[in-house]
Amino acid sequence: MSLRRALDERDGARLRLQDTTLGKVTGMSVSDELGRLNELREQGALSEQEFESAKEKVLSGNSSSMPDALEARKLWTMLIHLTQFCGYLVPLAGWIVPIIIWQMQKDNIPGCDAHGRAVANWLISFLIYLVVAFLLAFIIVGIPILFVLGILGVVFPIIGAIKAYNGELWEYPMAIRFV
Repeated sequence: MSLRRALDERDGARLRLQDTTLGKVTGMSVSDELGRLNELREQGALSEQEFESAKEKVLSGNSSSMPDALEARKLWTMLIHLTQFCGYLVPLAGWIVPIIIWQMQKDNIPGCDAHGRAVANWLISFLIYLVVAFLLAFIIVGIPILFVLGILGVVFPIIGAIKAYNGELWEYPMAIRFV
């Protein structure tokens, strides 16, 4: 567990307050846990309501569900990025599903709004780039651009999902800010 903690600190990730293999609270003191919760609140990772709820659990000696909230945040923000691949199974689903998840979770999960905006900006930008590349394909120039866009359409959501799972917001390169 100490190696994992060192890696989390090195990468700037949030410390886990629970040993996931044993289900027991780590050796952090109550004041350390409260300080860490306050840091998460100041960083915007926890809303005021989540902070108060987690603080009550720490003070009562039951902080076992706090990592669940952090894991839920990681999961939903990661899904916003990965659901772009739904479009490979059902046409337009890769555009609709991420936006639906964003709109449903943006008020419930901290960070979902920022990730949803990043994905929405990328999707709109990607559509614009596709239209321009398609028009340029008539004069041959657009064919390599379409090829590059196809690769970026796979690589960028994967990078965004990995960053989201690590608790980071990744603004897609080449994305124009619309929302």
